[in-house]
Amino acid sequence: QVQLVESGGGLVQAGGSLRLSCAVSQSIASINALGWYRQPPGKQRELVARITSGGITYYADSVKGRFTISRDNAKNTVYLQMNSLKPEDTSVYYCGARLVRPNGGPDYWGQGTQVTVSS
Repeated sequence: QVQLVESGGGLVQAGGSLRLSCAVSQSIASINALGWYRQPPGKQRELVARITSGGITYYADSVKGRFTISRDNAKNTVYLQMNSLKPEDTSVYYCGARLVRPNGGPDYWGQGTQVTVSS
């Protein structure tokens, strides 16, 4: 069982920044992909950013140029730096880990952290 614990959410004004952290209970060096997802109220969960074990990154169009995903294998932690935040970024943000499969959704999820961007 892999546990993921997110932190760093909060309330910020539009244009501000936040950094989310996701601490993983096992070594992340061999985890195929780690991603950040969000689920706005009344909407489906969507992929925001993902990073593979080889360091390849993917970003949703809505966050390109504003968000940066990174991983620290020594700390077993993945980060999401969010800059130039907009009210539409308001959501619960979840960390997900896909252990081995080359594609598909996460095998494990964190509990989520709330991000609220005020206008």
